[in-house]
Amino acid sequence: MKAGLWIVVSCFLAAGLALMPIAEAQTPIPSEATYELIGTYDLQRLEQIGNADLRDFMASSTMPTEFIGKLAKPKYKVKLYRVIYPSVVPERENFPTRASGLVAIPDSGTSTMPLVSYQHGTVFDRSYVPSNPDASMETRIMLLQFAAQGYIVIGADYFGRGQSTLPDSYLVRDSTQQAGVDLYIAARDFLKSQKISVSHLFVSGWSQGGWVTMQYLYKLQSLGVKVSAAAVASAPVDVFLTMNRWLSNPQPVDAVYLPGVVAIQLQAQEFYHRQQGLLEAAVKPEYVQAARDLYTGRSDFETFFKKTPPKLADFIKPEFAQSGFVGLTPYWQVLQTNQAYRWRSNVPTRVYWGGTDEVTPKSIAFLPETVQSLLGGAAVTTVDAGAKADHRAIYVYGAIDQKAWFDRLAGRN
Repeated sequence: MKAGLWIVVSCFLAAGLALMPIAEAQTPIPSEATYELIGTYDLQRLEQIGNADLRDFMASSTMPTEFIGKLAKPKYKVKLYRVIYPSVVPERENFPTRASGLVAIPDSGTSTMPLVSYQHGTVFDRSYVPSNPDASMETRIMLLQFAAQGYIVIGADYFGRGQSTLPDSYLVRDSTQQAGVDLYIAARDFLKSQKISVSHLFVSGWSQGGWVTMQYLYKLQSLGVKVSAAAVASAPVDVFLTMNRWLSNPQPVDAVYLPGVVAIQLQAQEFYHRQQGLLEAAVKPEYVQAARDLYTGRSDFETFFKKTPPKLADFIKPEFAQSGFVGLTPYWQVLQTNQAYRWRSNVPTRVYWGGTDEVTPKSIAFLPETVQSLLGGAAVTTVDAGAKADHRAIYVYGAIDQKAWFDRLAGRN
């Protein structure tokens, strides 16, 4: 345990934690992280990621074949470790918990390597996370682009995903930061035990993970951790503005899965910020149970999708959408504090956007560059992935571009 980086754990027994597992509330949390080798990706498996896997991943994209053959060719096989580590829940008075994540180490024959911390995007199943890369194509792309090229790759599953027994912490700021920082500490301890040192730290994320990356970057900067560069793709860095746009100004391009996204965000905020009744206040009564079942894992997204409308305006109560216009209710006030860009950054950053993004509005992409220019912070470059680029295409484009950029900064080309 590193002094100064861990938040002091304050155990408590809280009344009203309806969604908190009883066993966890009564069981002491071990103080040490554990590490398990869960597999190795050989060169053949890694090669498949850039071909057959990528074709499947991009089949529904606006650019289904654009990136085939453009991802990096694997150089090294990669060992995959699942890390289960102690943490705390800041919104719940630092309630002790355990979380999980991935540490991927290339078999490169060197003891000093750069490290990429990858923050994953929105998933509707707790198993679609970095510590289960066979179920997470976005993680596999990072393993091919970086781990197979000689970078260590780590990725937190977040609270409520992976091995965590908590409810999903979707877009909950402090818990998200905590999960990321504590994985970083656990990973550094593990690497030290393996006699591996880190030459550079890079951070990267897509979609929800882009927002997470900016929140994580803020926390790392506040702790004095040096980060060489950051890259975010299709990142909703201002959740207040993004949610308002979805609810009050819908567009034809909007993703049909936005009701599912909003359903889990509402319930995450309901639990972590103790805003009981939030879901019922926001969602039309006939869809509340489907939303509850999705969040608790009693049903999958496909079942939720069959029971709910694809348009967010038909899922949410009109009066709730209108409450966002001025944003004075507790729900909207929390979202306003969840912005991830209104601070002076000391880390050069690239932000990727595209003209057909069905999730993150174009105007949101330019906010980090605007603010850092205003505050005199580190350079932010807003990169256009192309007029045809949708949510997935933006991610793959960004993964290719940031690899070349990180290589230059790490002195690897």
